[in-house]
Amino acid sequence: MFKGSYTALITPIRGDFVDESAFVKFVNWQIEEGTHGLVPVGTTGESPTLSHEEHVHVVGLCVREARGRIPVIAGTGSNSTAEAIRLGQQVKDAGADALLIVCPYYNKPSQEGLYQHFKAINDAVDLPQFIYNIPGRSAVDMSVETMARLFELRNIFGVKDATADLSRIGLQNQAMGSNFIQFSGEDSTALGFNIHGGLGCISVTANIAPAACAQFQNACLDGDWLLARTIHDRLMPLHHALFIEPNPAPVKYAASLLGLCTPETRLPIVPVSDSVRVEIRKVMVKAKLLSK
Repeated sequence: MFKGSYTALITPIRGDFVDESAFVKFVNWQIEEGTHGLVPVGTTGESPTLSHEEHVHVVGLCVREARGRIPVIAGTGSNSTAEAIRLGQQVKDAGADALLIVCPYYNKPSQEGLYQHFKAINDAVDLPQFIYNIPGRSAVDMSVETMARLFELRNIFGVKDATADLSRIGLQNQAMGSNFIQFSGEDSTALGFNIHGGLGCISVTANIAPAACAQFQNACLDGDWLLARTIHDRLMPLHHALFIEPNPAPVKYAASLLGLCTPETRLPIVPVSDSVRVEIRKVMVKAKLLSK
């Protein structure tokens, strides 16, 4: 159930509000293009600047439009354990299939603190849960040993790994076995990640190239590494361009070129600069997403 190309969904904004109409159309387009799963309200969905009400509402919209056609993994992380539990319970009520929970940021808990945080959520919310390990944003790196302890719990299913350390996949496979589901959190290393034993990617690029990203992951799952590399090489300039400036401003601008939404973001994220706009258009043409 949990494998392949999962899109880390953008949240369309118009003025001061979530653009519900654009979001609904976007979810349906993703499914039509072959995306394997949807991840609303992660960092790419601007979770830090959505209110709690908006957060749960966006997940509900996503679930209703998906209509069970593909899984929905809702972002519910927080550096407050109580808040993460509350969000998890609310999106469970909204119909989410699973939770994506980032390691607590800013307060930098110990490994025991990380274990107790995730255990508390595991005990309180009966849904499959994925650890989001991204030291570059959270300032804390969950160890393989802590992850192995957590995998003994009922609801911990796997990890979204954004450590950029491909050796971690093998170490985590050795510690937890093949039933521990490993998603890459980085499009640019997704090929190597899957070769080492990963089962997919929670992808930013899939917002604007869902069909190609799904084809890439299908090739990986089928063991067709030549086709996978061909697609990966075609998309690599796009993977790079979408992170020249802070996410999700570049991917929102790219989505606006496809008529999917406005390029608007919420502060402190600002729209991309003119030079980056030029680069994004250029790589989209090269990737055959735009004609000129």
